[in-house]
Amino acid sequence: MPTKERFTVAIPDAALADLKDRLARTRFPGDFGNPNWEYGTNTAYLKELVEYWRTQYDWRKVERQINSYANYKTEIDGVPIHFIHEPGKGPNPIPLILTHGWPWTFWDLHKVIRPLADPASYGDDPKDAFDVVVPSLPGYGFSTPLTKTGVNYWTTADLWVKLMQDVLGYKKFAAEGGDWGAIITEQLGHKHADKLIGIYLHLLIQLTLFGEGGPKPEDFGPGEEGWAERGKHFFEEESGYSAIQMTKPQTVASALNDSPAGLAAWLVEKRRTWSDCGGDIEKRFSKDDLCTTATIYWLTESYGTSARYYYEAVHNPWKPSHNRTPIVEAPTGAGVFLKEVFLMPRKWAERYLNLKRWTIMPSGGHFAPMEEPQVLIDDIRAFFRTLR
Repeated sequence: MPTKERFTVAIPDAALADLKDRLARTRFPGDFGNPNWEYGTNTAYLKELVEYWRTQYDWRKVERQINSYANYKTEIDGVPIHFIHEPGKGPNPIPLILTHGWPWTFWDLHKVIRPLADPASYGDDPKDAFDVVVPSLPGYGFSTPLTKTGVNYWTTADLWVKLMQDVLGYKKFAAEGGDWGAIITEQLGHKHADKLIGIYLHLLIQLTLFGEGGPKPEDFGPGEEGWAERGKHFFEEESGYSAIQMTKPQTVASALNDSPAGLAAWLVEKRRTWSDCGGDIEKRFSKDDLCTTATIYWLTESYGTSARYYYEAVHNPWKPSHNRTPIVEAPTGAGVFLKEVFLMPRKWAERYLNLKRWTIMPSGGHFAPMEEPQVLIDDIRAFFRTLR
C-alpha cells in the first residue's frame, strides 16, 4: 500500500543563481516581420520577459505560497507523484481531484483550491465544500524524476484511483480537469464510473484523442456556428508542438533543458495563443504567472518528461474498458469556454457523455482556472450540488 510523506519545496540557492546566469547569457534570435507572433514567440517580448525573470521575479515568494498548502509526495506503481491535499471545511465535503494539462503545472489551479475547499471564507455556502486534491501529472513539476516509460493519460487515471482510494482513503470521489486533465477525467468516468460521484470538464475530446468517436459535421447545431472551423484551424495551424512531442520529444528536450529563455518561448507562446487574451498575454497572465510556470519546469527539469506524455499517448493507444453507451458513464458537467482551442458540439457531448450540465461561459479560453477562476468555481459547485 503506497504511503504519503509531507513535501516542502526548497530549491537550493545555487540552482536559482544558475538560472539567473543562464538568463543573462541568452543569445536571442533575430526577429523580423513578427509583430503579431505569426512566426512564434515575439523576440522583443521574450527579451522583456527574460529581463524581468532575471532581475525582478521572486521565486522565494512563490515557494512560500506553494508551501502554505499541504504538499505531499508518494510513489504509485513506480511513478513519483506530488500533490496538494486541502481538506474541506463544511458539513460534508466531496473529495475532488483536479487535474492540469500541458503546458500547465499544478500551480495553474491555485486560484480555485481554497475557494472550493473552504467556501465560507469567501462568503459562500460551506455546504459546497470539497476535499481538494491537486496532483502534478507524472513527469511534470515535482512529480519527478519520471524514469518509467508507458505513462500516459489512461494509465494516469488508474494512478489517480490508487491515489484517492489507497493513499487518501476515499471510497468514492469526484474529478475535474482541462487539457490532459480533461481526458484523464473522462477516462475515470469511463473505466471507473462506479468509483466516481461525477466529473466536470472544461475541455471536451474523445478518449481516442483525434481518432474514432469524434463529432460529425451534422452534430454542430444552432449557436455553434464556426465551432468546427475553429477546431480545423487549431489542428492545421497550431498543433506543430504536438506533432514534435508525439514523435521526437527528446530532441527538443535537449534544447529546452539547457536554455531557460528557449523554454519560456516554447511555453509562453501557448499561453498567448490558447487563452482569451486578444493578443495581449498580460491581460490574462502577469509576468509573475509566466515566470512561475517556466521556473517550475526549469527547476524540476521536467520539460522532457512532460513532452513524452504526448509520445506515450500515441504509442500506447487507449482501449475501451466497455462497449456501453455513453462511453463516459459518470454524471458529467461541462463548462464551455468559447475561446478554447477547439469546441465540441452539444449533440456529440450528449451521445458520448452522461451529460447532466452544459454551461456556455461568457469569456475565457484554454486555461480556465487561471483566466476565469470564479465562474469555474461557481459552475463546479452548482453541478456537484445536485450530486451531494
